[in-house]
Amino acid sequence: MAIAMKGFHPLLQPNVVKMNKPFISLCPEITRAHALTLMDWLKDEEITCYLSDSRHVSRFIEQVIGRVQLPILTHLFNQGGRFFMAYDRHDAPVGFVRLVKTGPDCEIVLVIGDRDNWGRKLGASTIREGMKLAFLDMRAEKLIAKIHPDNVRSLNTFRRCGFLPESDTPTLKSFSMTSGQYLRLLRENAMGDSTDIYITEIDKARLRNLIEIEQGPAVVELEHEIERAIVVKPQQVVRNVVTMNSRALVHLDDEEMEVALVYPQDADDRAGKLSVCSDVGAAILGYQEGDAIDWRVAGRTRRIGIEKVLYQPEAAGDFHL
Repeated sequence: MAIAMKGFHPLLQPNVVKMNKPFISLCPEITRAHALTLMDWLKDEEITCYLSDSRHVSRFIEQVIGRVQLPILTHLFNQGGRFFMAYDRHDAPVGFVRLVKTGPDCEIVLVIGDRDNWGRKLGASTIREGMKLAFLDMRAEKLIAKIHPDNVRSLNTFRRCGFLPESDTPTLKSFSMTSGQYLRLLRENAMGDSTDIYITEIDKARLRNLIEIEQGPAVVELEHEIERAIVVKPQQVVRNVVTMNSRALVHLDDEEMEVALVYPQDADDRAGKLSVCSDVGAAILGYQEGDAIDWRVAGRTRRIGIEKVLYQPEAAGDFHL
């Protein structure tokens, strides 16, 4: 049985402050514990009042928990669409996203589930993560949000994320964004990313070719970073930026490590040569000394800091690398 929900949580925070964008990650694995959490969320009438079939959803989850004795329930939740739990930077579940693709179009449904999380500006960050998956992973041409007219906070949040009105009825407002609009917003740095990153023209061309043949969650993140990066000539990149084939001293939470950022064919984890298609590799591309970011690494959120760029090909005049 598929979960088919239309509508949005009424208390998505509308005021998005770019420099204070909360960290959200979307994770595809759904466990029994997640299902129990979802059931608790859907018992709250303030959460379900704009979800057209919340009773059906609650009943489905109860049946799954009662009849299916499996620790992982991902395949059941992905019937008819793709379901993701939304986590904050402390790896606590704060909501969910469902993406349903029909032809070239994709519909997004989301809920911020716990009242304690309302007002933390999680809604816009969750929408942006859903956009990333819809456009860069599922390759949708258009992303659609269908919202109840009384759901003012959700209406405002989707507008602030760049969605445009598409249709309007007394019972439903439809907003949409195209793939082209999304990429333009990324390149204009209008998606709430607080830290600029830099990439050389040569690295961007090579990495675009790489993305066409590589797959996986880190590759989606890598494409997102490439599209939003400020592109510079190799001779003009600042010497403290992590470019391809750079070596850098980084911190992964409290662990210090020396790494080289390389292409997949040159990767060797034991020698500290990290593929740009790995979690940490995709994370550090384009950042400078002193930058620190939250990033999902091996299933949990880590704090990655760039302490020092030890070697950069461009700074050394090694433009052939």
